[in-house]
Amino acid sequence: MAGTKTGSRNVEVLLVHDIDQLGKRGDIVQVKPGYARNYLLPQGQATIATEHNKRMVEKHRARLAALEQDRLKSLKKMAEAVSRYSATIEANATSDNQLYGSVVARDISEALKAAGHPVEADQVKLDGPIRELGMYTVKLKLHEKVQTEVKVWVVPSATSG
Repeated sequence: MAGTKTGSRNVEVLLVHDIDQLGKRGDIVQVKPGYARNYLLPQGQATIATEHNKRMVEKHRARLAALEQDRLKSLKKMAEAVSRYSATIEANATSDNQLYGSVVARDISEALKAAGHPVEADQVKLDGPIRELGMYTVKLKLHEKVQTEVKVWVVPSATSG
C-alpha cells in the first residue's frame, strides 16, 4: 500500500480544554507529533502527558467524583424533604375554578424557595401550565439521578373577598 507509514509514532497529550472530535478536558489522547507541536501545545489546548500530569489528573478526577457523591447525597436529602412538603399557591380564579392566568414552573419554584427548598424553575417538570384550582402532583428533576414529586395546591386568592 503506497503512502501508508508503518510504525507512525503518536504522542500522548493531556487535554486542557474540550476539543471537538478529540476529547474532553482531562482526557489523555494520542495525536500526531506535528499536531501536538504545532497546534495543541502552542495554543494551550494540551500539555505533554507526563506521569506526574497523569497522577494529578487522576487525583483531580477522584476529588470531583467525591464532590459529585456529596452533591448527590444532599440532593437526595432535599428531594426527600420536598416530597413531604406541599406548596400552596394563591391565584385569581373565576367562580367555576378557572384561573385568570396560569401557574407555571417559575411560580412553583418561587413557592418552594420561600419554604426553604432551593428548587429552580427548570427543575420543575410540568406537562403544561396549570389553569384550574385544585391539587396537583408535580414532578421535580433535581439531577439525572434524583427525581421526586411535590404536591401543589392552587387555591383562590384571599384578596377576592
